[in-house]
Amino acid sequence: MTTTREIRLKSRPVGMPAHEHFELATVELPKPDAGEVLVKNHYMSVDPYMRGRMYDRPSYVPPFQVGEVLQGGAVGEVVESNDPSLTPGDLVNSMFGWREAFVAPAAALQKLPAIPGVPVQAYLGVLGMPGLTAYSGLLEIGQPKEGETVFVSGGAGAVGSVVAQIAKIKGCTVVATAGSDAKCAWLTAAGIDHAINYKSCGNLLAAVKAAAPKGIDVYFDNVGGEHLEVAIELARPFARLVECGMIANYNATEPTPGPRNIIMVVGKSIRMQGFIVTQFAHLQPQFLKDMGGWIAEGRIKWEETVFDGVEKAPDAFVGLFTGSNTGKMLVKL
Repeated sequence: MTTTREIRLKSRPVGMPAHEHFELATVELPKPDAGEVLVKNHYMSVDPYMRGRMYDRPSYVPPFQVGEVLQGGAVGEVVESNDPSLTPGDLVNSMFGWREAFVAPAAALQKLPAIPGVPVQAYLGVLGMPGLTAYSGLLEIGQPKEGETVFVSGGAGAVGSVVAQIAKIKGCTVVATAGSDAKCAWLTAAGIDHAINYKSCGNLLAAVKAAAPKGIDVYFDNVGGEHLEVAIELARPFARLVECGMIANYNATEPTPGPRNIIMVVGKSIRMQGFIVTQFAHLQPQFLKDMGGWIAEGRIKWEETVFDGVEKAPDAFVGLFTGSNTGKMLVKL
């Protein structure tokens, strides 16, 4: 393996990303130096947070640079090693996605255990960053208690679907929204109490209120916008609002208005907290233990939407914002 293909940021999108903002390039791979390994990627991840890195502005992670290869989560196999900690055949997790292969320091990679019955790409989804995001955000900030009602927006996505199922494991009634009847059917099959197609329900507030007539205790936000207003409207006193993402606003070209009913946060004593998953990295060992156990018990289900070939990575990424994925969006390399 002497060459690899990679996707670079050609220009910064304004509004919805499109193919014109990406370019496919072929590059030569160097031989691994001391302490380095050559890795062939099997799967790479595309995630909504990557849209924020396409803006040239300060954030919790540096912006992508125009003309340079993009970065993201990937699972691959060591092909050649010049470091004693890794040997050919080892599976590794990295942030060197958007490329078919790469050479990097072994210290920048995470060696992965093989779990019987669990495919390697699960380390990019239910056992990876989306899973830890769901686990830590819900349990550390949402703090659901048995008998409470949890409302999840984007409930069929990589994060939302795990949130909804963990909330069920914790003994909660769960109301989740998704953008199609098929996604709602999947949520129902996964044991979620109420799945609402927000695109066809007519009145989102009325639909969620019908599903949770006594109100909600926890809201896990992946969408923002109208969903957030509905959550505030139906929040019970001392409700917890977990602000993970607001994908409805990611491609906005003008500042979007905040919730019109934000004043209710005061009267209802609502706690509203945003977070970044890296703040809870210390929970990963417990997360892997708990999630591994739930998977083994058949209590966690997941879906994947897979595009084939690195050249399809821009299509997969744009698909995040058009609702074309159920569960984790992946690119098979």
